[in-house]
Amino acid sequence: MLKNHFNFNAVLYAALMVAAMWLGFLLQYLGLFTGCSGAIVPLSPYGLKGIFLSPFLHGSLEHIFGNSVPIFVLIFLLFQFYPFIAKKVFLLGWILTGFLVWLLPPIDIYTGEFNTVCIIGASGIVYVLAFFLFFSGVFRWNMKFLTVSMVVALYYGSLIWGVMPEELFSQLPEPSRISWQSHLSGAVIGILMAFIFRKSGERKVKFIWEFPNYYSEKDDKLWQEYKENHPEDFLELPYKKKENVWERLDELRKNE
Repeated sequence: MLKNHFNFNAVLYAALMVAAMWLGFLLQYLGLFTGCSGAIVPLSPYGLKGIFLSPFLHGSLEHIFGNSVPIFVLIFLLFQFYPFIAKKVFLLGWILTGFLVWLLPPIDIYTGEFNTVCIIGASGIVYVLAFFLFFSGVFRWNMKFLTVSMVVALYYGSLIWGVMPEELFSQLPEPSRISWQSHLSGAVIGILMAFIFRKSGERKVKFIWEFPNYYSEKDDKLWQEYKENHPEDFLELPYKKKENVWERLDELRKNE
């Protein structure tokens, strides 16, 4: 029974992604990725490879720990409840978010200065998945998917604040190292994909009684079973022949 409801591939894909992230972090520690190598560098041809590599790279243990848990949970939810489009959403979300981050100019919101930045981490994918899972349930208006939306909102609702620069909310001694561009890009792509794929795969089940003007005796299994089990109820019943007054006209005159 568990196999009918639990998608073991969902756990496998989630675990593989987290393992790849930790492998990338290990390679960083060993010095295979230094500086901006493997990072997204906005508007720089050199930084295009970061679209594919940056989710595996992180700046610290705190950084990778902070992304590992939500990545695992959200990938599991995606493949568990949306197996019919999960791979499309994951891969397209990853690439499109990375490309949108690369297109956004790294401009300081206060000074307007153009800064060269190196963006690493899987937070863009986290935002893609979180916003897709939430808005997909809303757009489909299906009870099962809405439940997933509520779970995501409950545990990751605070992510909404990450789509804006941290400097707007607190006085920082130096510019924030958190890439709000990745968060904003992921949120936008997640919402767009939730809308585009809203009619793909499993949809809301509509029962026959939800169609008030529709009834087909052939589709009514209970009615068919009753007819088979009680044929005597459907035999032609005897009835009184309708009296024709004109045939008894002479008889009626005699009685008068």
